[in-house]
Amino acid sequence: MSNKIKIRNARLSFPSVFKKAVFDGKEGKYEATLLISKSDTKTYDAIMAAIEAEKKANKAKVSADKLFIKDGDDFDYEGYAGHWAIKAGNNKRPTVINRDKTPLVEEDDVIYAGCYVNAIIDTWFQNNQFGKRVNANLLGIQFVKDGESFSDGGKVASEDDFDDIEDDEEY
Repeated sequence: MSNKIKIRNARLSFPSVFKKAVFDGKEGKYEATLLISKSDTKTYDAIMAAIEAEKKANKAKVSADKLFIKDGDDFDYEGYAGHWAIKAGNNKRPTVINRDKTPLVEEDDVIYAGCYVNAIIDTWFQNNQFGKRVNANLLGIQFVKDGESFSDGGKVASEDDFDDIEDDEEY
């Protein structure tokens, strides 16, 4: 069962939408965390309805810690308080577009942790050796507007950050 959900104006966190995430040297998925304000009850209700539909279709009970949506207040990350944190991933690269629907690539430097995006996710039920869960596939991201960056991660040093070295200087 697939329940497609459109999430509007979410703040993007931990994006790996152009390259698969790597953890402990192992390649993972394309993924991102989407932060929606707790005041956005329409989106929250749509997500919870999709989760309930997955559980009902699979005749399963799934505890809150096995869902793709978490309370941002439970995290110690900048910007998470007062939000719902939605973790979504995909083995296939999600569609990544600009406001005018033109495709984006990493070198465009438009998508970053802290910007605001619209996203399309769909839900799926997992029942394997790792247990029963309700997960979300990340299908696409659309840049909406700039936001304060969560970190300087990904920036590189400029030549101005270095000193000139004289030929006779020893190290």
